[in-house]
Amino acid sequence: MASEEASLRALESLMTEFFHDCTTNERKREIEELLNNFAQQIGAWRFCLYFLSSTRNDYVMMYSLTVFENLINKMWLGVPSQDKMEIRSCLPKLLLAHHKTLPYFIRNKLCKVIVDIGRQDWPMFYHDFFTNILQLIQSPVTTPLGLIMLKTTSEELACPREDLSVARKEELRKLLLDQVQVVLGLLTGILETVWDKHSVTAATPPPSPTSGESGDLLSNLLQSPSSAKLLNQPIPILDVESEYICSLALECLAHLFSWIPLSASITPSLLTTIFHFARFGCDIRAIKMASVNGSSQNCVLGQERGRLGVLAMSCINELMSKNCVPVEFEEYLLRMFQQTFYLLQKITKENNAHTVKRRLEELDESYIEKFTDFLRLFVSVHLRRIESYSQFPVVEFLTLLFKYTFHQPTHEGYFSCLDIWTLFLDYLTSKIKSRLGDKEAVLNRYEDALVLLLTEVLNRIQFRYNQAQLEELDDETLDDDQTEWQRYLRQSLEVVAKVMELLPTHAFSTLFPVLQDNLEVYLGLQQFIVTSGSGHRLNITAENDCRRLHCSLRDLSSLLQAVGRLAEYFIGDVFAARFSDALTVVERLVKITLYGSQIKLYNIETAVPSVLKPDLIDVHAQSLAALQAYSHWLAQYCSEAHRQNTQQFVSLISTTMDAITPLISTKVQDKLLLSACHLLVSLATTVRPVFLISIPAVQKVFNRITDASAQRLVDKAQVLVCRALSNILLLPWPNLPENEQQWPVRSINHTSLISALSRDYRNLKSNAITPQRKVPLDGTKVIIHQTLSVLEDIVENISGESTKSRQICYQSLQESVQVSLALFPAFIHQSDVTDEMLSFFLTLFRGLRVQMGVPFTEQIIQTFLNMFTREQLAESILHEGSSGCRVVEKFLKILQVVVQEPGQVFKPFLPSIIALCMEQVYPIIAERPSPDVKAELFELLFRTLHHNWRYFFKSTVLASVQRGIAEEQMENEPQFSAIMQAFGQSFLQPDIHLFKQNLFYLETLNTKQKLYHKKIFRTTMLFQFVNVLLQVLVHKSHDLLQEEIGIAIYNMASVDFDGFFAAFLPEFLTSCDGVDANQKNVLGRNFKMDRDLPSFTQNVHRLVNDLRYYRLCNDSLPPGTVKL
Repeated sequence: MASEEASLRALESLMTEFFHDCTTNERKREIEELLNNFAQQIGAWRFCLYFLSSTRNDYVMMYSLTVFENLINKMWLGVPSQDKMEIRSCLPKLLLAHHKTLPYFIRNKLCKVIVDIGRQDWPMFYHDFFTNILQLIQSPVTTPLGLIMLKTTSEELACPREDLSVARKEELRKLLLDQVQVVLGLLTGILETVWDKHSVTAATPPPSPTSGESGDLLSNLLQSPSSAKLLNQPIPILDVESEYICSLALECLAHLFSWIPLSASITPSLLTTIFHFARFGCDIRAIKMASVNGSSQNCVLGQERGRLGVLAMSCINELMSKNCVPVEFEEYLLRMFQQTFYLLQKITKENNAHTVKRRLEELDESYIEKFTDFLRLFVSVHLRRIESYSQFPVVEFLTLLFKYTFHQPTHEGYFSCLDIWTLFLDYLTSKIKSRLGDKEAVLNRYEDALVLLLTEVLNRIQFRYNQAQLEELDDETLDDDQTEWQRYLRQSLEVVAKVMELLPTHAFSTLFPVLQDNLEVYLGLQQFIVTSGSGHRLNITAENDCRRLHCSLRDLSSLLQAVGRLAEYFIGDVFAARFSDALTVVERLVKITLYGSQIKLYNIETAVPSVLKPDLIDVHAQSLAALQAYSHWLAQYCSEAHRQNTQQFVSLISTTMDAITPLISTKVQDKLLLSACHLLVSLATTVRPVFLISIPAVQKVFNRITDASAQRLVDKAQVLVCRALSNILLLPWPNLPENEQQWPVRSINHTSLISALSRDYRNLKSNAITPQRKVPLDGTKVIIHQTLSVLEDIVENISGESTKSRQICYQSLQESVQVSLALFPAFIHQSDVTDEMLSFFLTLFRGLRVQMGVPFTEQIIQTFLNMFTREQLAESILHEGSSGCRVVEKFLKILQVVVQEPGQVFKPFLPSIIALCMEQVYPIIAERPSPDVKAELFELLFRTLHHNWRYFFKSTVLASVQRGIAEEQMENEPQFSAIMQAFGQSFLQPDIHLFKQNLFYLETLNTKQKLYHKKIFRTTMLFQFVNVLLQVLVHKSHDLLQEEIGIAIYNMASVDFDGFFAAFLPEFLTSCDGVDANQKNVLGRNFKMDRDLPSFTQNVHRLVNDLRYYRLCNDSLPPGTVKL
């Protein structure tokens, strides 16, 4: 024993040293190695058993338990049965003797170690494992310990990790399911006993304004008065021990509910009991009483009681989240909803002492979160099931949800509730679409609720009604590309839009007057503008007036966004019916955009420039954006007006242009400038009125952009304005025959526009940049960047248009394209310039390759193939970092367009493209861990195969009919094999995105071209691929793709099932190391010869799991163990 005693002292001092602040990392590593070596010794567990019973040092106990854990989970198979029996008997005794004195984390760890033994040995060698747990629960002294053991068992055995065979996992689940009824009965008993025992003491509640809440809703929500009465009992005051036991029981239930199926085992009495405990979360009186009684312990008690409510709601939500509800369980569900809505009514009840918001603020935040989760699950999963029950009052439920939503104490809580309303509105919309006959009845039922919702959501986004809350929102920090304020507004407007879809007239008549009020203020600002020495000034200076103006402008900005969001509900089939409403809106928007531009509100001096100036700019920008949202409505009006030629439409467009033109200037703030540019693009692209080009304001923009002396706009704005001007000239006018399109004049104008835009760029060629001058001037780079960004955008926006538009576009661009090709070699070593040039060429190839003609396209491709030598590729990929890789990726993208071209035109390039891929690019990137270039290269290889299948497989329909499919003629076999090998190699690399992409490509080639059936693939590659994919599953390197890999293995195996079962599988098992012959036989036997997809993939995953499990077992055996 002395040696054990000495070892314990040594271990204690080592542990103390290890965790001491002054110990160096090197010394820590030494100690760690020493401890690991000790743990690996056979029989180390005996020392650990002694340590556990003899030390009070937490570190030592934790270490000893880790040794046991390692022994049981990794080496149990090799432990002699006598030792196992001893361990199985000693550890539970140790737990029983010390569970009250051990620190909770040591006790929980010891429980887990005992459960780990049960996981391996119950019921065969540890038959009383579960019986012991049940006995612990039933004995009052050890109830808490039994509940901890039960929860740990549910966690570790119901969904075990993969260190068990599939058969054992299935056996454990079945064993546990057999115990469920008994366990649930015990847990119900515990909770009921505690409740009843303490209810007696609380039989006479103190009088209070909240007692006797029978409430009018209750008669609707609860069928029987008795259950209402039951839920109205005062909540008992629990002692600390009872509270602890109940919280453990509820934690057990929550975990059990996560995996047991809904069935009769979950009894009505259990559900009612859980609801009793859910009341702990919303009974403020009980929480208050605990804190009023003074001591801090009572405050903690109050929190603990709140926690019981949270745990009970977790149980309810676990049941709620199950979508598959057996018929016999539906009644239970209904009862659950009724009881939860009783709680909801309790939470949202108003009385003299409490507003709803105050009550919600006093509740535990986690409880509110759980309750909101419950409501979300109810609406998303169960509403369609429950709505049909006559005894379930959906409208009353919405009333409660409304109160709950608009009294949320936090923004996050409010967002979550808005999500629930969005789900409800989606449900309603799809219900109406599927039952158009009942549309009116459904809408009438919910109309009042929806109008209320709309009004309240609109109030919530206005400073006029909700200033305090809105000022808390952050409008500066970006999270997911939006600020907190933008997210708040966007989510609110989505709800408004969904109500608009259901009730268009109500929504419009609610929103428009509110917009109108704020517009009056905005339009009235003109009278306060005075001229001062330095320009115009807004003569509103009183602090209170400035604050009111700030609020009004913020609200106007939000309401303009709301009006813009509703634009889609005025077009299409309802255009005529809602024409006058839409016209009113559009006229108003045109009026305020013009007003803002004319009195130049964006440049006005104000008393509080840091606040009011951004407000004025934002309103102006939002009015332009809102008008842009109506561009599809304007387009529809344009085609109607074309028939009637109304002056009204012409004046709308002309006035809009008068509002836009003054803003296209370098003196205007970017936010406003870009809004104006986007609106101009929409007019030119979506509306396309014939007379647009003849409006003086448009002529003015043309002159400004083509004037070489005018200052250039910021890049983004310059690109947008040029796109708009180009589209005005290139896009066909709607509703006009070809002979009235005035193409000749438009073509001349477009040529002169492009000529002006590319003037400096075309001059670069005459400067004769020689290849020797490696570093061109920065000025040259700027010209290239500015010109190509504009030209590329023009081409991209015309690429889907009619042939005539593209022809004119290419004629105008022809010279610039030739200049680009001539300049390209001079900049081959400047990856930033090459990148922009290749972007331009890529866009040309995608949009205008037909117009460029074959000879010139061939010249471009040949130039690129000549320039991208192996040395140049290596320099770009290896030495120039990400910009160099981007250049190569763009080049490969251009080749992707080339190989996809139908017909024979570019077929002569195929050999050199494949050679470039396989002999030049692939060797450089194959072994690099970086994913750069790989995705583009493999996409190019896939497109080459997919669009040029007959380059490799010549077979004609007739030949395959005559000779059968096996005799196919194969051409260019070495290239095909090299490509397939590259695909195979990519599956051995860690990059999961590339793996997923390439697996998808192979599967697509099989679906479209029967790749796996081709003789060359079937005979030389098929099982190599299956082998690689199986190994990937075994190594768990790409676990997220398990399902896709399983399906691909099936598709490959199904080409030759006989070969798979008879030859491949035995061969695969023979080659597996780390498993013995007997285990290989078992693995082979367990792989059933199923030929349907679900069974086959299940067998694959079983094989993989069990192979890993056997390897784990074998690794844990002591050296020299004889395996029988």
